[in-house]
Amino acid sequence: MKPTTSSVLLLLLLLSSLFLSLSSSISAAQILLGTTLYASNPTQFWSSPNNTFSLGFITDKLTRFVAITYNGIPIWKAGGATSNGGASDPTASFHFLQDGNLRLVNGSTGIVVWQSDTAGRGVSSASLDDSGNFVLKNGTTSVWSSFDNPSDTILPRQNFSLNSALRSGLYDLRLLTGNLRLRWNGSIVYWNSGLNSSVTTNLTSPSIGLQPTGVLTLSDPTILGAVDIVYSSDYSDVADVLRFVKLDSDGNLRIYSSARGSGTQIVRWAAVSDQCQVFGYCGNLGVCSYSNSTPVCGCPSRNFDLVDPKDTRKGCKRNAELESCVGTATMLQVDHAKFLTYPPELSSQKFDVGITGCRENCLRNAACIASTSLADGTGDCYLKVPPGFVSMYQSPALPSTSFVKVCPPVLNNPPASSGKGWRLRAWIVAVVVLSTILGLVMVEGGLWCWCFRNSPKLSALSSQYALLEYASGAPVQFSYKELQRATKGFKEKLGAGGFGAVYRATLANRSIAAVKQLEGIEQGEKQFRMEVATISSTHHLNLVRLIGFCSEGRRRLLVYEFMKNGSLDNFVFTKEDQSEWLANLPITSKSDVYSYGMVLLEIVSGRRNYEVSPETNCKKFSLWAYEEFEKSNVEAIVDKRLSSHEVDMKQVMRAIQVSFWCIQEQPSQRPMMGKVVQMLEGIIEIEKPPAPKAATEGSVSGTSANGSSSVSALSTFAASAPARSLSSSFQTAGISSYASGKECR
Repeated sequence: MKPTTSSVLLLLLLLSSLFLSLSSSISAAQILLGTTLYASNPTQFWSSPNNTFSLGFITDKLTRFVAITYNGIPIWKAGGATSNGGASDPTASFHFLQDGNLRLVNGSTGIVVWQSDTAGRGVSSASLDDSGNFVLKNGTTSVWSSFDNPSDTILPRQNFSLNSALRSGLYDLRLLTGNLRLRWNGSIVYWNSGLNSSVTTNLTSPSIGLQPTGVLTLSDPTILGAVDIVYSSDYSDVADVLRFVKLDSDGNLRIYSSARGSGTQIVRWAAVSDQCQVFGYCGNLGVCSYSNSTPVCGCPSRNFDLVDPKDTRKGCKRNAELESCVGTATMLQVDHAKFLTYPPELSSQKFDVGITGCRENCLRNAACIASTSLADGTGDCYLKVPPGFVSMYQSPALPSTSFVKVCPPVLNNPPASSGKGWRLRAWIVAVVVLSTILGLVMVEGGLWCWCFRNSPKLSALSSQYALLEYASGAPVQFSYKELQRATKGFKEKLGAGGFGAVYRATLANRSIAAVKQLEGIEQGEKQFRMEVATISSTHHLNLVRLIGFCSEGRRRLLVYEFMKNGSLDNFVFTKEDQSEWLANLPITSKSDVYSYGMVLLEIVSGRRNYEVSPETNCKKFSLWAYEEFEKSNVEAIVDKRLSSHEVDMKQVMRAIQVSFWCIQEQPSQRPMMGKVVQMLEGIIEIEKPPAPKAATEGSVSGTSANGSSSVSALSTFAASAPARSLSSSFQTAGISSYASGKECR
C-alpha cells in the first residue's frame, strides 16, 4: 500500500512539531555558548535533567524577568528580586555569549539590564542541575553559580555565608557571626535573631543551610556537624516536597513548602510573627494596623493623602508641608500607636516625661516631626527628627500614644459610615428594637435574680455558665457564695503566704482549683480589677493560669488552676521557709521581669532571695550575692548541691548578671524580656549590672514612701498543691530587711 500525499504531509508535520517542542526545552548538559532565550517566546526555557527546575522568562506585574522556577514559583531572578532587575521590554533577550558572559538585554533600547561578568574566564558551558543551581563551568570547575549569587531565596543544599545577602525591594538579609539580621534600606535593623548561643562564640566561617526536611542549620569549621536553628512546621522526610527560605517583598523572611506539581506554596515559618512590626511596611508616614487578621496600610489622618491610592504600601504625604505653618503647627494624637524606630538613636532624643510632656517637647522642638510616649510605666518619650522615615504601628493592644506634627487644623479620620439615605430609618429601628429587648431583659433579669437567690441548683448552674467564659480565656467573676461552696466552707487549706491562705476547691465543672483568700488588701475596686486583667492576659507554659476572681465589698479572692505537682520552690529549696516578697506598686510590663530575675537567682543559688544567714554575713542574699559577684567569687553563689557536678561557669555568670539586671529597683532600668532572652543566649553582650538596693527610701518592710502599706498580692505563682511556701510577688519596690535565721536577729 503506497502512502498518500496527505499522509506524508501529516507525518512531516508531526515530526516538525516534535522537533520544535524538543528544541524549546534544552536539558542541563546541552546549554552551549551562543544560546539565547527570548521574552517573546515564553515556552522557551532551559531545564534541569529531571525537569524539576527551569530557567526562562516569566512575567510578574507586567515586568519580564529571567528566573529559575519550581512549579512556576520563581526561586532566583537575574539581577535580584527588585524591579531594577527585570527587563520590561517584550523583545528582551537573555544571551549566553561566546565569551562566557550571561547578559540580559532590553530589546527596544539595547541596554544591558544585567550580566554575570564572567567574560574571559574560560567558561565553556552552563548547566541547571536538579538542586536548582545554575552553574557556568570551565570544564568541570564552577566559575559562577546562582547559589553563590542568590536573589531572594535559599534552596536546600545552598550555603548562605557571611558574604551572601538576600534582597527584596528595600529589604535585605545578612548573616553576622552570631545572628541573622533583617534590615530596611541597608540601615534600619528590625529583626535580629540569634543562631545558637552554645556554638556562636568562636566561629570563623559560619554559613546557613536549609535541609530538605525543613530545618535551617548552622555550620562552621570549628564545630562538628550542623546545629539546628529553625524548624518548619511541616518538618519531615516527605519526598517530592521542596522547602525554601524566601525574603518576601513585604520584608518578612519565611520558610515555604511546595509539593511537586501543585504550583502552590505554603508558609511554614515566619521570622516576624507580627507583620506590622516590619519597618517601613506601609511606607513613609504610613500606619500599619489589622483588619480581620490582615495587615492594612493607611494614613494617620486626613492631614495626609496616600502617595499611590492603588498601592497603600507606598506611604502617605502631607497635605501641607510643615514649612508653610512655622510657629502655628499642632500635634496630631494617634492613640495605641508607636513608631518602630528612631534613627539615629541618640540619648538626646529620649526623655523621662509623661504623655503631655512628650507632646509639648516635640511641639516646641522645631526639628521634631513626631514623638511617642510609651505609657508602660517608665515615662519614656522618644522624639523623631529629620532625616527620619516615619513607620507607624497601631494596635488596640499597644499602651503607647504617638504624636505627629501637622499644620492646623487637625483632621481626624472619619469613622466607618454608610450613606445618609437610610441612616435616620436605621436609628429609629435600632431605638425601637433595643428598647423592646432592654425591657424584656430587665424583666427576665429580675426573675432570674429572684430564682437564683432561692435556688441552690440554679446558683450552681450559673457557675457552669461562668466556666464557659473561662474556657474562652477570660477571667471569670465568681460570687463569694460560689467559692464558699466550692471550697466546702474553706475547709481544705493548701498553704498560706504573706497575703492570705490558699484553699482547695472543686468548681461546677468538677475541675480542681486553688482559691486564694487575700487579706489586708486596701486596693480599690478599679485597681484590683485592672491588675486581675493584667495577670489574666499573661500566658505561659510555666505560669499558673488565673481562672477567675471574686470582689464583693472588702472580700478579694483569686482562683487559680491547681498544680498537682506542687510549686517550683518544692524542687529548688529544701528548708521549710515562708516567702514574704512584698509589693506596693501597680503591676507594669516590667513587673514580670523583676519576678523572673528573682526566680533565676534562686535557681542558680538554691537559696531564697530574701534569705538571711551567718553564711551571707547576715545580709539579704541578693545583696551578699552581688558583693561576691564583684569579688569574682561566683562559685560562692552557686548552689552547693551542684559543686560535685560539672558546671559551665560562663553560663552561670551570664545567668547571675541577667538576674541582677532584672531585679533593679527602678522599672526603667530593667530590660525587656526579649532582651533578657538575647542576653541569656549570648546574642548580645551583658554590661555590668548596678548593685541592687537594700531598701527604697521611705520604704521599710513593705511601707511605701507615701505611708501607704497597700500590697499587690496578685501572682501567677500563687496556686499549688500542699507546699512549704507560696511565692507571691509580681513587683517589689522595697526589699524587706527581715531576718529569717535566729543567729542574725
